[in-house]
Order: sequence, then C-alpha cells, then structure tokens
Amino acid sequence: MRVVIAGGHGQIALRLATMLAGRGDEVVGVVRNPDHVGDVEATGASAAVLDLESATAAELAAHLGGADAVVFAAGAGPGSGAARKDTVDRAAAELLADAAAQAGVRRYLLISSTGVDAPPAEGTDEVWAAYLRAKKAAEEAIRATELDWTILRPGRLTDGPGTGRVLLAPPPVDRDEVTRDDTAAVLAALLDAPGTAGQTLELRAGDDAIPDAVATLAGTRS
Repeated sequence: MRVVIAGGHGQIALRLATMLAGRGDEVVGVVRNPDHVGDVEATGASAAVLDLESATAAELAAHLGGADAVVFAAGAGPGSGAARKDTVDRAAAELLADAAAQAGVRRYLLISSTGVDAPPAEGTDEVWAAYLRAKKAAEEAIRATELDWTILRPGRLTDGPGTGRVLLAPPPVDRDEVTRDDTAAVLAALLDAPGTAGQTLELRAGDDAIPDAVATLAGTRS
C-alpha cells in the first residue's frame, strides 16, 4: 500500500509512518518545514516538502500519484492563532480532498477531534473555539465529497504507551483520553478496512483489541 500523510511531522503522523513502513508499506509524509525531513525519513517514510496553506490542489496532487490512501494529520498546533486553525485544520483538509480527487485516490482518513458536534460553550477560549469550528467544517466538507472517507475523532491525546485496546464507536461517546500510539494503530487498521468508509468514529481508551474493534465496524468480524 502507498499512503500519503499530510502533516507528516505530527506526533500521530510519525507514529503511523513508523507502523506502516515497518510492515512494508510505502509512506510519504508531506511537511512544510524542510528541517523536518530527517525526522520523517527516520520512520522509514519518504518526505515531500509542501506548504499546505499556500499550495494548490494540483501541486499537492503531484505527490499523490499511485497512492492507495491519504491521511490528513495536519494541524496548526499549539501557539497558533484562530486564523491558522481555519487555514490548516479546515482549508488544508479540503485541499487534500481536492488533490486526492484529482489524483484518483479514493480512500481518505481524516483525524478530527471529539467535541465538534456541539457549538463551543459560551466563554470558551477563542482559539479553541476556532479549532472546533474548523474541525467541524472540515468534517462537513469531506462528507460532501465522493471519496471513501472515514473520520476519526480521538479523545484527549496522551503520550503513554499504547495498550492495543480501545473503544471505537459512532458518536456520541463519553469524553475520555486515548494514547497517540493507539490512535496511530487504529488509523493503520482503518487503512486495511474499506468497510469503514462513510463512518464517523469516536476513539477512546477501552477494552476491545484494535483489530476486533475495527473489524466489527467494517462488518468483517467473524
């Protein structure tokens, strides 16, 4: 499988690239900063340098040739303002969808966020509210495409070691946390599960083995 990860230097993206490359997949991580190329290549992936905030869909599509799937793992990150939540977390997700369509890539995994279904509560920090609105808008835009999309909404992300066990289910799901390791492992499993296309899934720490959780949702569990 050839997989292109937009936002290839993100913490989940690097974990996912390591897993995919380790099992023999061809992985490309798209990064904005040339200084991040070495970190991406250390996972066994290759890197493409492209600024998703200024690139055109055609420029991004040039890096998607022959891909079996794309993963949107980009984010404006801590310290960025409300404007960049829109230009990265929403607009770049839409850009990847447009580029995938141009390149003939149908499978699209979007890393979103829990808590986007309800409007931000009164008094919510302006930047956090902008982040939630951007994620919600990205989800709506991806659902409107003809791609084989799956939207994954992790809970609060932690850096503890993965357990290999999760709660993976359609919303609503109670707020809770999940490790970045397990989030990456779920993404890898979703790439192998085309039956999960068209689903929006909440992800938390839980009791189900990741392969079983994904297989159940894909309708392939015996």
